[in-house]
Amino acid sequence: MSNVPWLTAMLVIPLVGSLLVACLPSSLASRAKHVALGFSLVTLVVGIVAGLRFDTSSAAMQLVEQHQWIPSFGVSYALGVDGIALTLILMSLVLAPVCILAAWHDVPEGGAREKTYFALLLSLVPFMVGVFAATDVFLFYVFFEAMLVPVYFLVAGYGGRRRRAAALKFLLFSLAGGLVMLVALIGLYVHGPGGADGFLVTKLVGLQMTPMAERLMFLGFFIAFAIKAPMWPVHTWLPDTAEEATPATSTLLVGVLDKIGTFGMLRFCLPLFPEASRWAAPVVMVLALVSVFYGAFLAIGSKNMLRLVSYTSISHFGFIVLGIFAFTVTGGNGAALYMVNHGFSTAALFLIVGMLIRRRGSAQIPAFGGWQRVTPALAGCFLVAGLSGLALPPLASFVSEYLVLIGTFQRHPVIGAIAALGVILAALYILLMYQRVFTGPRPDIAGRVRDLTGREKLVVAPLIASFLVLGFWPRPALDAINPAITKTLQTVGVADPAPAAGAQATSEGSAK
Repeated sequence: MSNVPWLTAMLVIPLVGSLLVACLPSSLASRAKHVALGFSLVTLVVGIVAGLRFDTSSAAMQLVEQHQWIPSFGVSYALGVDGIALTLILMSLVLAPVCILAAWHDVPEGGAREKTYFALLLSLVPFMVGVFAATDVFLFYVFFEAMLVPVYFLVAGYGGRRRRAAALKFLLFSLAGGLVMLVALIGLYVHGPGGADGFLVTKLVGLQMTPMAERLMFLGFFIAFAIKAPMWPVHTWLPDTAEEATPATSTLLVGVLDKIGTFGMLRFCLPLFPEASRWAAPVVMVLALVSVFYGAFLAIGSKNMLRLVSYTSISHFGFIVLGIFAFTVTGGNGAALYMVNHGFSTAALFLIVGMLIRRRGSAQIPAFGGWQRVTPALAGCFLVAGLSGLALPPLASFVSEYLVLIGTFQRHPVIGAIAALGVILAALYILLMYQRVFTGPRPDIAGRVRDLTGREKLVVAPLIASFLVLGFWPRPALDAINPAITKTLQTVGVADPAPAAGAQATSEGSAK
């Protein structure tokens, strides 16, 4: 079993499933979603089995696979995971079947559109695994760009009235970021060691280059990742895309694919360009602070539920970037765990909002009011998801947000104090939305409205379970993440600040 290519299996199984779904005969078109769900569950099982083989005490890449691909250009088919990548892959594999189940009735049954829709949803899985597992920078770039194709068609083909404009905006922003990254990749090739495996991350760490060249290449990668995350001021594609896409598409886009931005900062920006990362950190942290408050204020003022959830994500990504560029082990652990917790919380919010839209026929908050009296179970699930999103203890997001703030306080107490105010704003936009949508007198609705169905309970149950498990018992995830974060910060050449003299004296006195 030691030679089993686990990561390649997680790429191939959903890819084969996607092709099979797309090629189903017309007589079996109504089975497309069942086949897609089955392949996504098989991939999840493979991911869990591979995860059980992971040694959480090691910072080294594990489940490693490496083969020459384009040796004349130094490109390898190289995969491997550390604790950060593993937790993000497992999160992605959990969300894939949840989203397919949530999308059960997004498209009328029994036609080519249904086959294509579920084939496209399933085709995102190998790209999600690939970007987190790639240990060759060029291979990462291939996955990074290739995933734009299914997302574009999912939004343009199955979204709302302005779906084509939203899909085009998403594509143009993403392609612009990818183009800037490609220029930086060429710079790495010129400055790199060369050879058949010259794009391996292990070969590029510690690369000698001039400060100007390093800073320019850092900016090339960072701009692409900031667009993908997204951060202010390159965020405007997200609310438009989330508003027009189906809830399942928005969930995979914001819950998983946008994590590539913050993951890329940890995986590539910091270790490949350590001096440039330290140089850019003050500006990046200011941008992150702006994202925290800008996203929160727009969420408070939003009247569209899908846009509101997307604005909250801009705010949350600001916290994640703060944790990364605080350059502390605590902040880095919090940022990596935040990516996982945000994926589950955002998935629950988007999918529950989708259930409300299906019942009401509108995403506008003023169209609701008093729905707690109509769908009490749905209201309760939304409240739990919202409380997780605003980081209420003991739900999962509290742990990660707390670690990010503590880690930021350790090195930048003023920035940490300002960022903490964002927690208050999070409570405002979540609780105000709940109040406007669910509280009040019973609405005058024609006909009977069903509460949560059995299928919808299967959708929300694993998400709520994740809030509780990662809230009460985050240790397994943190044990896997911590060695990778520690190694990354050592590569950047930073260490946690020493405790203040007064605090140290107090600690010593208490010990005596």
